[in-house]
Amino acid sequence: MFSKGNSSNSDSFDTIIGINSKIEGNIETEGTIRVDGKVFGDLKINGDVYVGKDAAILGNIYANNVFISGKVEGNIESKGILKVHSSGKLYGDIAVYSLVTEEGSLFEGKCKMMAVNQPEDVPSVSNTKKSKNNNKTSAAE
Repeated sequence: MFSKGNSSNSDSFDTIIGINSKIEGNIETEGTIRVDGKVFGDLKINGDVYVGKDAAILGNIYANNVFISGKVEGNIESKGILKVHSSGKLYGDIAVYSLVTEEGSLFEGKCKMMAVNQPEDVPSVSNTKKSKNNNKTSAAE
């Protein structure tokens, strides 16, 4: 059930959906979930989501971090990292802070990278352009 490439152990999951299980409906939980079976519905998880190699999810996923080794057909919103392992297949749009795809993985959809707040001492692009224009104006005078 747990692949050698996945560093998680069974103690780290609050909910496990076994390989022979089929769930129809939305799932919400505060902790981390591992799916090895089939889920037809949305997952709203305040922890992390692990999708096993033989798992299939037909629905949207909202979570902190998402690790896909199986198949997901749906949109994903991750507050942290989305990692698609080499055996993973993802069909859907994503909105994430960080995206990692291994060689051999499949991703079909649109990707929106959410910005992390910039430090205050780093000028934004619009401020940089403005200061260059001001320099050109000053040089012309």
